[in-house]
Amino acid sequence: MKARVKWSENASFVAESGSGHALVVDGPPEIGGRNLGPRPMELLLMGVGACSSVDVTLILKKSRQQVVDCWVELEADRAETEPKVFTEIRMHFVVIGRDLAENHVRRAVELSAEKYCSASIMLGRGGVNIRHSYEIRAAA
Repeated sequence: MKARVKWSENASFVAESGSGHALVVDGPPEIGGRNLGPRPMELLLMGVGACSSVDVTLILKKSRQQVVDCWVELEADRAETEPKVFTEIRMHFVVIGRDLAENHVRRAVELSAEKYCSASIMLGRGGVNIRHSYEIRAAA
C-alpha cells in the first residue's frame, strides 16, 4: 500500500491514495488551517469506522441478512497532553433491515472487532480502549 501527502499551503495538504483517490486534509484555524477538509485525527477515526463498517455489512450479507442500511457513530477521547493520542473510541453500529437476527448482528460486530478490522485491532493493540455497541432497527 502506498500514499502521498503533499503540502498545499499553511496547514493544508492533499492526500493521494495508491489507488488514485485524493482528498484535502487541513488543520484548524488556530494553526493556519482554512477548514478545507478533515483534520488528520478525524480522518483516522473515519478510517476505523469505515474499516469496521465494511466488515459488518459483508459479514451480514454472507449470513443472508436483509440489511437495508448500516452506519457507525464514533466518538473518541484523546489524551490531554502531547502526543494527543486516542485513549478510547466508542463505536455504535445502527443496522436497519428486514427480519434481522440479533445473533448475526452481534457476531458481525464481534468478528470485525476481534478478527477482521485491521485498523481498530491495530489501535487496540496500541493501547486504545475500543468499545463496540449496536442497535437493530426494522426497515420501514
